[in-house]
Amino acid sequence: MRPNYKNIYTDILQKKFPNRYDSFANILSKEELSDFDVIKLNNKIFGTTDKNNESQNQKYKSYDRSTILEILGYQDKNKLNNSQLADHFKLSRNTVSKWRKMFADCSELKN
Repeated sequence: MRPNYKNIYTDILQKKFPNRYDSFANILSKEELSDFDVIKLNNKIFGTTDKNNESQNQKYKSYDRSTILEILGYQDKNKLNNSQLADHFKLSRNTVSKWRKMFADCSELKN
């Protein structure tokens, strides 16, 4: 069972940032938020954190298949190498390489 991120972020925006709610309406209008949407919302609302907090939170990140494919699609669309993609999404280069190998023959990636 997954948390209902749409309700969580809607509540956060309505209670803490009511003046910014309209700028997030397009993402929150989706029926269900993907992991990629949650990452974008979190970064836009709260911005970046300090290095200590960031490295601690990195331990608990996990991605589903659709999010991995979106991230790899982002890499292809923006012509990034594995290092640049890893820096952008705060991942390990080894993780990106592993995903590339796992989804190399994936037709969903070759849009």
